[in-house]
Amino acid sequence: MKPVASNPKLTFEQLFDELASVDEDDQRELVRDQVLAKLHRKLRKLPSKVAESIRDLTGETAEELRDRLKNHTPEQVAAYAKRFAGLGKILDWDPDGSGPNLVPISHHEDSMEAVTTGYGEYEKPEDFLDTFTSFVKNNQNKIAALSVVVQRPRELTRAELRNLRLELDKMGFSETSLRRAWNDASNEDIAASIIGFVRQAALGDHLIPFETRVQSATKAILAKAKWTDPQKTWLRRIAEQITKEIVVDRDSIDQGTFAAQGGFNRLNRVFNGQLEIILHDFNEELWKVSA
Repeated sequence: MKPVASNPKLTFEQLFDELASVDEDDQRELVRDQVLAKLHRKLRKLPSKVAESIRDLTGETAEELRDRLKNHTPEQVAAYAKRFAGLGKILDWDPDGSGPNLVPISHHEDSMEAVTTGYGEYEKPEDFLDTFTSFVKNNQNKIAALSVVVQRPRELTRAELRNLRLELDKMGFSETSLRRAWNDASNEDIAASIIGFVRQAALGDHLIPFETRVQSATKAILAKAKWTDPQKTWLRRIAEQITKEIVVDRDSIDQGTFAAQGGFNRLNRVFNGQLEIILHDFNEELWKVSA
């Protein structure tokens, strides 16, 4: 199959579709180079909603996506494009509409009528939060990831977290919307995670900035054993990644930023075969933290 010709006007969706369909490595490299060139320009002004959607779909940041495309083999990149078929459409997305960005021009004088914050069909943040609480309590037995977050956060995987985000986004309960509504309702600007909001709704847990939870959990983990200096260094690196991703599990270590450093098997040897238990302990300690 002949790959598409180099053309800066091609969309990400066209390029990713082509990347997933061509058969030869030299063809894959050609398309991959076009994607990287276009992605490099896109990352300069990447809308936050697009970045969030990339993370929800793939579990990686846009920068990690770029590095994956750049450093992995053409065959691996093609397999990745097939696995996440909607990635191109997300990168093409204009969060303010379905087409290209437009600049409206009016010859009338500007005037401000009012400034309001909307919450979907709800005018008040309290109503939005009450509806979210009802949704969480009424769907724990219907959405598996929701049940895990509430009852067994120690066992939460990155895939389950991604599925939960997608389910909540469908209902309009994104982390950004919840944080804004909480701030407007309580005058508290708390950088809590989506898990924190779910557990607050279901169990009445205190909302705590997620970075604070990670710091406290790391301190608890470090106090549990007499770690070697290399183990302490790796524990702090894991904590940094948890701050970014909320959940770090075996798959994320094999596929994420640790992959180039040997992935799970290498880190597991550093921790004498106990890495999976340590990751679970991190999850448990995160949600034992109280106000």
